[in-house]
Amino acid sequence: MNRSSGVGRLLSVGACTAAIGAIGYGSYVAGAWLRYGRTRSDFGHVPLVDSVMPVAEVDESHQTHVAAPAEVTFHAATMLDLQRSPLNAAILMMRTLPARLRGNPVRVEASPGLLAETLALGWGKLAEVPGREIVMGGVTKPWEGEAKFRPLPPDQFRAFDEPGYAKIIWTLSVEPDGDEACVFRTRTRVATTDSLSRRMFRRYWSLLSPGILLIRLEALRLVKAAAEEKARTNESAGLAPVHTPDPSAAQPAEADAVPVPV
Repeated sequence: MNRSSGVGRLLSVGACTAAIGAIGYGSYVAGAWLRYGRTRSDFGHVPLVDSVMPVAEVDESHQTHVAAPAEVTFHAATMLDLQRSPLNAAILMMRTLPARLRGNPVRVEASPGLLAETLALGWGKLAEVPGREIVMGGVTKPWEGEAKFRPLPPDQFRAFDEPGYAKIIWTLSVEPDGDEACVFRTRTRVATTDSLSRRMFRRYWSLLSPGILLIRLEALRLVKAAAEEKARTNESAGLAPVHTPDPSAAQPAEADAVPVPV
């Protein structure tokens, strides 16, 4: 009798937890839908970002303070391996679930670092302040599931208006706070090219933005931990300058490669 009661209580707790999670997810999705197209003014203007996409339908910014020099933190960000995190690995696996169910093989290979990996997936470098900030971007149709990213030169990216696409940019940047600390930031902007792509992306963003947010926050944690560990071990003195891979040298990844959501 007591055992049955314990099982019943456990099931009740599980059901309540699932219900609370579903309500929380639903609330976030509804909020993302209603907020779409209403960008926040308190994020401020960033000249490098504004030069690439001055007007956006989505404008998200996240940051963390890092007890490590700016150059060490920037290097840690470019070399970030999202798959090191069990949370990110689980989310990425869920995103490839449709392909797995169709019987398509999905290879998970060792990451060469965030910057090199995204270049290989089809993102392009649009602007850069070496060792301080980089703006990556591409045009894509993420609502199609197995999205393919199309890199464009900066001038063509700014002018691109072919119907049916979303133009997406994301950044990695560091702002020094003295010699031994900095603020690490990521920023994402999105603009669509017509009313249909706006409707498609708005639905996509509303449904998936909770998972994307979790990945971003986990990325901040990973970069902070890696940079501070590097600083603690006094390896920053011998750290080689960050050399951004040439986008023209990056080969597009095959269709079944694991995507890197940023």
